[in-house]
Amino acid sequence: MALPPPDPQFVLRGTSAAVHTLHFSCGNQEPDVPILFSGSENGFIHVWNLKTHRVDKTLDGHGGSSVYCVETMGGKNRLLSQGRDQRICLWDLAEGRTSVTNSVFTENVGFCRCALLKVAQGRWLMAMAAKAPEEVQVLELPSKTSVCTLKPEHNCDSQPLLLAGYEDGSVVLWNLLMGKALSQLVCHQEPVMSLDFDSEKAKGISGSSEKVLSIWSLNEQQNLQVYKTHKLVNAGISDITIRPDKKILATAGWDHRIRIFGWKKLKPLAVLDYHTATVHCVSFSDHRNPSERLLAAGSKDHRISIWSIYTQT
Repeated sequence: MALPPPDPQFVLRGTSAAVHTLHFSCGNQEPDVPILFSGSENGFIHVWNLKTHRVDKTLDGHGGSSVYCVETMGGKNRLLSQGRDQRICLWDLAEGRTSVTNSVFTENVGFCRCALLKVAQGRWLMAMAAKAPEEVQVLELPSKTSVCTLKPEHNCDSQPLLLAGYEDGSVVLWNLLMGKALSQLVCHQEPVMSLDFDSEKAKGISGSSEKVLSIWSLNEQQNLQVYKTHKLVNAGISDITIRPDKKILATAGWDHRIRIFGWKKLKPLAVLDYHTATVHCVSFSDHRNPSERLLAAGSKDHRISIWSIYTQT
């Protein structure tokens, strides 16, 4: 007999707006207490203390425009955020600072999140949507030097591969060295809302506004191919994330629910039912102690639910 789904371990309140993005930072200084960053529709980034369940710091750098991407860059004091003001902001939070140190203006007005790749100590590649809908721009940070723009007629001088989801429902694998698409796969009939990729298994998953999760794989010839699909009870997936140990994944649903699946066979494991509005984002902590790993979910209902589901899965 299946165990009943758990209740949240605790709930964070006080954002005063819909929560659109979450990011854990499990640093070495206080390994038992990860820090959680949240970005809200009202433009604020909150730094949550998960020991006190309260906000330690509030960052305001997007002029009241919705924040939909927050990532740390090599530690809890270096932060990147992206907002609907068409700005990507870089923050230095050391010694109590709360101001933007640098920013990049994006000509794209959509909701496509940027992606970071660490290439050396203190150096990062950042991919972001460009002004033209089919283009992806790649910059080096913190110099903001343009590495390449991914469109067929351009070459590029970097090497990593990049996966991007598009409004036509397709997922495209880009080779940054060649500056061209290696493979394109139509996974959905609606725009891709979120995707995640497991590089160890060369397998990824994506969701859209449909009732379908699409699982796809990457073969040795670097061609994308549909692996399987999973039909959902209700339509609409805002976010998907695979847990760092690659055992389970979580989806954020328009139906107010968080769903947990086994990643190996996409077996449904639990439906977490707490929120009263769309769940916009889900994020796993990468804690060194598996029993301390957490799942956070942010919702349109202004709340962030924190779950401890490791023992159940």
